[in-house]
Amino acid sequence: MDLVTLKQKFEEEKYICDDHLVTVLYVALQLGRPLLIEGAAGVGKTEIAKVMADALGRDLVRLQCYEGLDESKSLYEWNYQKQLLSIQINMGKTNEEELTRSLFSDEYLLERPLLRSIRSKKPVVLLIDEIDKSDEEFEAFLLELLSDHQVSIPEIGTIRAESIPFVVLTSNRARPISDALRRRCAYLYIEYPEPEKELRILRAKVPGVDERLAVQIVSAVHGFRDNEAILKKPSIAETLDWASALQALGVRDLTQEILKDTVGFVLKNNEDIETVLNSVNACCGDDETGDRYACHCGHSHGESHG
Repeated sequence: MDLVTLKQKFEEEKYICDDHLVTVLYVALQLGRPLLIEGAAGVGKTEIAKVMADALGRDLVRLQCYEGLDESKSLYEWNYQKQLLSIQINMGKTNEEELTRSLFSDEYLLERPLLRSIRSKKPVVLLIDEIDKSDEEFEAFLLELLSDHQVSIPEIGTIRAESIPFVVLTSNRARPISDALRRRCAYLYIEYPEPEKELRILRAKVPGVDERLAVQIVSAVHGFRDNEAILKKPSIAETLDWASALQALGVRDLTQEILKDTVGFVLKNNEDIETVLNSVNACCGDDETGDRYACHCGHSHGESHG
């Protein structure tokens, strides 16, 4: 697959991206390098792995990271119940050494996402999502897989990849990622899109949305993100949720009352909602014209957005 084809695949999946993003993905894929993607929550990092899996015709194997994640949840675990049952059945029928050896074989091995991704006969896309939520010890554990495409299991030994997965790691930058992991990865940083790009995303993902309303939604969302008093900035997914909700209501103009009734689709924090509603009331008073309410939404009084 060449660079042009990869970009076409992203367009077919309605993922609006620029040449820089596609180039980084293409080179990382060609070199077999893991890709670390950083950025604020909701800018589309996870979606990249999903689209890459579809574009390449590969299965997506996802590992969701969290504090306390360890080998037994990410790499492998032994089927202890099956081992105990085998011991009870075979005790006395075989010698202890043979029995012990048989208990630590593929028959009793439970694959977790990391092991499944490298033992797959066909290459997969491995998504290690929100690596910054895991512990530093787990991050260090990943280095062997990322560098050498292999893992070590004490009872079995080293397992080398049967196929090379395309690895995507995402981070919301909740904590610093180690230099050792960064050195092993290609790197991509994604910011919230500019209004023009987010408008293109909205048109692609919510077909049929009224053009005037789409402009109002994007303007409002960017106003929310620029408002320092808002703690949880709305993601692209929440922009799309809001647009879908307004479309379902048959709305064609984002008035003050519509904003009050539907703001919970774009802001998911009560304090943030109160901040916005107080600001709307302070700036607009009784004026309900959607494209004239307040600066915090990115609109100016009396300004046309047609």
